[in-house]
Amino acid sequence: MKFVDYYEVLGVPRTATQDDIKHAYRKLARKYHPDVSKLSDAEARFKELGEAYAVLKDPEKRTAYDQVGSQWNSGQDFQPPPDWNAGFEYSGSGAGAGPGEDYSDFFESLFGRQSGFGRHSPRQEQGQDHHAKVLIDLVDAYHGAQRSMSLRMPTLDAQGHTTLQERRLDVSIPKGIRAGQHLRLAGQGAPGQGGAPAGDLFLEIAFNPHSLFRVDGGDVFLDLPLAPWEAALGAVVTAPTPTGAVQLTIPAGSVAGRQLRLKGRGIPGKTPGDLFVVLKIALPPAVNESARDAYRAMAKAFDFNPRAQMDGVS
Repeated sequence: MKFVDYYEVLGVPRTATQDDIKHAYRKLARKYHPDVSKLSDAEARFKELGEAYAVLKDPEKRTAYDQVGSQWNSGQDFQPPPDWNAGFEYSGSGAGAGPGEDYSDFFESLFGRQSGFGRHSPRQEQGQDHHAKVLIDLVDAYHGAQRSMSLRMPTLDAQGHTTLQERRLDVSIPKGIRAGQHLRLAGQGAPGQGGAPAGDLFLEIAFNPHSLFRVDGGDVFLDLPLAPWEAALGAVVTAPTPTGAVQLTIPAGSVAGRQLRLKGRGIPGKTPGDLFVVLKIALPPAVNESARDAYRAMAKAFDFNPRAQMDGVS
């Protein structure tokens, strides 16, 4: 998938105001409208213009696009960074590309078909609900925590440029929360009109990357390195877990990729997840002659071909 420079599509600089973007779109839309233009690529260009305008006319989509797009040029291979939109507060509960809207794979990789960015619900007296994705540490899901979080809300300044308005919130993280679940902060959305109540703020939970653990639903995975003799002969080793180190018995004859299940040691809950320890074999380096002699002795001691299953495969 290639990165699409929406500013280049509309022929405007990144500093363009909302009025600049609107005028550029209207001018080009008239030129390439399929009912008017005789150009062979008019329909494709008209669709491309509509997609660019859908992003850049909306302060929320535009600000998010500017953040992720600052690292790529038009036509470069593109993949959105994980959780690139964490910390953005946006209004409404709508979608990215909704029913009947045919946007590109690039658009959907950023905003999805149910992204929430920039599709405002009809104005009501009660304040609009707001939404944001936030990142927490895995340990917070194990124990619960009180955390101060910073959210950024795209707004328009007096000159028609998008800016980020920041606010901080104290949030209670409940024990056992999992990625994809939402926290509701009552009254923390947009203010109501004429004394009506404010909307709510919904925080979608995701986890910060961890140097040791991976999370899948309520289950947690740990890659545990073993020396060859620990795997072959069995051993009792110390293994880290999100709640502290444990003594783990390694069965004799273990092989790389074997999973040892620690029942109930995943993320807590009514049905707690499990912790899976995935065994990896770590080879000691042959840094001196004594170590190299040990490897030579192993080569003589074992009738072992690690590529035996490849024989005869073409």
